Amino acid sequence: MKLLTTFGRLLAVLFWLAVLGNLISPFAAPFALLVNLAATAVLLLHVLQLAQCHGRLKVSAQPTRDRLLLLLFGSFYLQALPSPASVVEQLLQATRVAEGDGVTEPAPDAADQRSAA
Repeated sequence: MKLLTTFGRLLAVLFWLAVLGNLISPFAAPFALLVNLAATAVLLLHVLQLAQCHGRLKVSAQPTRDRLLLLLFGSFYLQALPSPASVVEQLLQATRVAEGDGVTEPAPDAADQRSAA
């Protein structure tokens, strides 16, 4: 899966380089318009992904960088974003350590207590 994601990111970079090249020196007549339309559609989809992933981006350690990378790579970058639950868990653990609690393991379940007895 990592190979597929890396390949997708490479293709995304090549696509945006082609769009940039088209803006600097337009391609032949029908292709310049098609590249511009495709770039507009892809950018619109990536902006929609930004809106959809707002919660995940808000709890990210570097939200500005993650927003830019999501605009560049789209769904090929989504796997690199932390889930909100994992970020909340990390913050809770950091708070426990800062308070001196030092609890790193969760409390045992009722089922664990019964099996130990």
